[in-house]
Amino acid sequence: MKSRRGKKADPKKKIMITASLILFLWIAGFYIYTTYTNIEIQEPEYEATKLLSTQNEQTVENAEENSKTIADMIEETTQSIVGISKLKNTGNSILSTSNEAELGLGTGVIVTENGYILSNEHVTGSKYSKCYITLENGRNYEGIVAWSDSDLDLSLTKIEAKDLKYATLGDSSQIKVGETVYAIGNPIGFEFRRTVTSGIISAKNRSIRINEEDSNAYMSDLIQTDATINPGNSGGPLITPTGEVIGINTVKITTAEGIGFAVPINVVKSIIESYKETQNYEQATIGIYAYDKQVIPYLDDNISFEKGIYVAQITANGPADKTELQEKDIILSIDGKELNTMNDLREYIYTKKPGDEVTLKINRRKINKEIVIKLGRK
Repeated sequence: MKSRRGKKADPKKKIMITASLILFLWIAGFYIYTTYTNIEIQEPEYEATKLLSTQNEQTVENAEENSKTIADMIEETTQSIVGISKLKNTGNSILSTSNEAELGLGTGVIVTENGYILSNEHVTGSKYSKCYITLENGRNYEGIVAWSDSDLDLSLTKIEAKDLKYATLGDSSQIKVGETVYAIGNPIGFEFRRTVTSGIISAKNRSIRINEEDSNAYMSDLIQTDATINPGNSGGPLITPTGEVIGINTVKITTAEGIGFAVPINVVKSIIESYKETQNYEQATIGIYAYDKQVIPYLDDNISFEKGIYVAQITANGPADKTELQEKDIILSIDGKELNTMNDLREYIYTKKPGDEVTLKINRRKINKEIVIKLGRK
């Protein structure tokens, strides 16, 4: 029987296969090498780093632009700052070398083009008082206090002038703790008029007790700031980096540094608008003395409530007298507007007129009820 043997391999064919395989491997290697090289050449990380560098450069440029804008805004706002004195100066300006104590020097801010100036009552005096105003351009005017509120320590003074540069009013309800603010005022005397100091909003809705003539007074819902406030700054504005007035500087803690207070601007906006449009304002009142939960601990540690306004006293023969409202009631809302601070109540009442009716939702011994009161004239 014959044995079967395989055919002998063709040497030429073997060489061609080997050559083809080498060529294929070379082409594949070249493709992989080229692709890898291209990936390295693109260097995506470098591009990302470059973009980040560009962003940083833009941020620096924007910061510089913003800084310039802030400076411009502050400079523009200072044009609406005035000096106020209760005593008439015989010189060219009340902002003289006489000190603050001699002239009763304080600060105000123009809030309408037709001559209304917002300040503190303790700077200008109460309603119908006379004071003296020096504008940024050095011109002097005699002013008459058109409106004032001792509880808020705010006043509006009218001078006979038109086309005045006035400040822009912001929204004090939108402020946040930690935001940058600037205080502008006339500390000490002439040499330091329109001084600008910077700081932050340290706290909101602060309540403080003030000792005056052997009696205690309370100011609530204040903006606390660490911007430097000195004698003469009273009545000046507390402004945002955009130049908007969010408060009026009123007091500072003399026993500590970096603790000053301003009255939020929102509480007086409706009054300013009324004088601007009609040259008049009729202030409505409920006829009560009330406190929010920030002040109550000063008065009575046994009183506690989470929301609302505590009615401490009802004014005899006032609008609330002889209604169902009682002392020790907690007013939760007015016409559906929730109340948590005294400024919440003031802001709403200041938008009303004597004779308007309001509905109070009150809590009395854990029972809620509604009471309608016709507002009177203050």
